[in-house]
Amino acid sequence: MSKSSGWDQRLVVSSDAKGLVGHVGAVLLRKCADRTGLTSGLGQVLPRGNGPGWWDRGTVLVSLAVAIVLGATSMSDIGLLAHQGLVFGDRPSESTVRRALAGLDEAMLKRIAKARAKVRAHVWALLARRPQGFPWLTVAGKLLSGWVVIDLDATLITAHSMKQGAAATFKKGYGFHPLGAWCSNTAECLAMLFRPGNAGSNTVADHIRVLGDAIGQLPVTYRRKLLIRVDGAGATHEFLDHLEQMNRAWRSVKFTVGWTITADDETAIAAVPADAWTDSLNQDGTATSTAHVAELTGLNTRLAGWTGTLRLLVRRVKPSARHVKNLTDLEKRTGWRYQVVATNITRIARVPGSHQPQWLDALHRAHASVEDHVKTGKAMGLRNLPSKAWTVNQGWVLTCNIAADLAAWTRLLGLHDQPDLAHAEPDTLRYRLLHLPGKLAAHARRRVLSIPETWPWAEAFTLCWQRLSLLPLTT
Repeated sequence: MSKSSGWDQRLVVSSDAKGLVGHVGAVLLRKCADRTGLTSGLGQVLPRGNGPGWWDRGTVLVSLAVAIVLGATSMSDIGLLAHQGLVFGDRPSESTVRRALAGLDEAMLKRIAKARAKVRAHVWALLARRPQGFPWLTVAGKLLSGWVVIDLDATLITAHSMKQGAAATFKKGYGFHPLGAWCSNTAECLAMLFRPGNAGSNTVADHIRVLGDAIGQLPVTYRRKLLIRVDGAGATHEFLDHLEQMNRAWRSVKFTVGWTITADDETAIAAVPADAWTDSLNQDGTATSTAHVAELTGLNTRLAGWTGTLRLLVRRVKPSARHVKNLTDLEKRTGWRYQVVATNITRIARVPGSHQPQWLDALHRAHASVEDHVKTGKAMGLRNLPSKAWTVNQGWVLTCNIAADLAAWTRLLGLHDQPDLAHAEPDTLRYRLLHLPGKLAAHARRRVLSIPETWPWAEAFTLCWQRLSLLPLTT
């Protein structure tokens, strides 16, 4: 008999074990929420009731957020927390969750936003105290110390049934079209505007609102140097003028946005001298000859109607097979595919080479990381909305954002020096840490929760718990 066969001989499977806890990684998430002040902060701003059956609404939202991080995709999945009943005690029911989300009107959402901002300020203060300090962004080998980078992007959520606010999308689907803002430094979801599926991609009012909500989430001391990155949907006169007007004596606002190429732009591109093209930069700062960048500012007459500080940079690459059929006459003639970026950056203080087109091109291309944040959001419950009611779904979107923040804080505060977990995606984090089994036992008037000592990430699990347990509580 080979070693790979016969493994099930004399094996009996039963379901009568005692003291076992499933998905034991929930204790890390709940510990993070409690120690950072998220649970108590939400509880203070949400409605309170009386009676033995009343659930603290802050605990309800945090419990749902924990379930979402573990993989919940509907309100009924709150039942997953029954597996942690030995640790947490009773858990809120599906009907309690539904009532809590249904009660989140606009006034309540603003109060929750203020509570989240207060908690975030505490978390960022803790991040700054880590040995490696706050996670400043590095672009093309250059550290952007002191700069908070905010990425804006919209995504589509498909509705598989008739739901309030669902509508046809620009991609000929059906559902919703929320617009979000993420902090690239920490991977937190700072703000998200829940919108119908037919909401415009470049709606100025929505971009301004989401950006304002995102900045409102930042601690005051981190609002002095802001870098805003948006795709082509942000290239409107009103939005770029708004970004320029945000500059103050005490605050500097820089931006990069995608730029839709018109005939005027192509005329300017054709006029770029052959020796003006320089090699593009990889994110590690090395040059690559497969793509080139040039300054387009002085050649483009289209800039006359825009703000005087605007610069245009053009990037060219060899077109891939999927782009061949959409090439313009200029691109077919030259054999290159072109992309243009607009920015107001002339130079960033104490960042050598930040005025160079190839570095600015790398800076904007790093905006692609927002796709990872959107992917994380989809993995954290945004892939499908659980209710027919707009208010409940809006509350679900908010809870998904809280869940994404909770997972990010757990990694940043407890796993920041673990190479294979510090930047782990949701599925990886679940497999390696969150979905572990555990055993609960009582000893010396204490409850002891044990995980398998042979698990490759057992040490990382216990280290994360110890670090979260030592976090100072908010005052």
